[in-house]
Amino acid sequence: MKKAILATKVGMTQIFGEDGTLVPVTVLQAGPCVVTQVRTVENDGYKAVQVGFVDKKDRIVNKDASGKREIIHRHGANKPEQGHFKKAGVSAKRYVREFKFENAEEYSLGAEIKADIFTQGDKVDASAISKGKGFQGAIKRLGQHRGPMKHGSKFHRHQGSNGACSSPSRVFKGKGMPGHMGCVKVTVQNLEIVKVDAEKNLLLVKGSVPGPKKALVTIREAVKA
Repeated sequence: MKKAILATKVGMTQIFGEDGTLVPVTVLQAGPCVVTQVRTVENDGYKAVQVGFVDKKDRIVNKDASGKREIIHRHGANKPEQGHFKKAGVSAKRYVREFKFENAEEYSLGAEIKADIFTQGDKVDASAISKGKGFQGAIKRLGQHRGPMKHGSKFHRHQGSNGACSSPSRVFKGKGMPGHMGCVKVTVQNLEIVKVDAEKNLLLVKGSVPGPKKALVTIREAVKA
C-alpha cells in the first residue's frame, strides 16, 4: 500500500543517534487525517484517495439584537462542502488533498490515517510552500556576484549588464533580474524519517523541510528511493 499524509510543521530541533552523533531534525505534526473520498476508474476515470486534515473552526456570520453570536455554518463550510463531508461521515476539514494511488481501493471511506503508517528509516518526499521573501535583488534572489565596493565604482549590488545596445537591441528572456522571491511550491526528496511518535502523531525527519512554522506539508513515499 502506497503511503502519504498531511502534516503541519512544528519546527526544528536536534536529537542524538544510536551511535552518539547529533542529528538535526524537523518535527512534523502528521495527522490524524481521514479519507473523505475514494476515486475509482468507473466513476472518475482514475484512481485516487482524497484526504482531509484539521477540523474547520466555527464560522460566525452575524450577531442578533441581544449581542449573542449566531453561528450559521457550524463547521465553517458551505452547503456543498458540508454534504461532501457528511457523505464520508466526518467533520468539515480545513485542508483537503488528493493522492493518486494505484491501490486506492485498499482505502475505505472515513478511514483514519495516522503517523504510524511510516516507520523509522523510511525515505519520504516533503512538499510545502516556501517562505516568502518579498521583492529581492539579483544577489540574494539568484546568487549573483556583487561589483567592486570602492567609492568610485557606482556598481555594487546591481544585476549587471542587461544586454547589448546595438545587437540584438533587446533583453533576452530568462535574464536574471530582481523580483519576487519565495512563496512557491518546493519539494525536498529522499528525506529520512529518524523517529515516529505514534501517540502524539509526530514525525521527526532528518534535515530541513520547506515552509515556515505551522505550514502545511505533504509527506509522500520517496519517488527516487
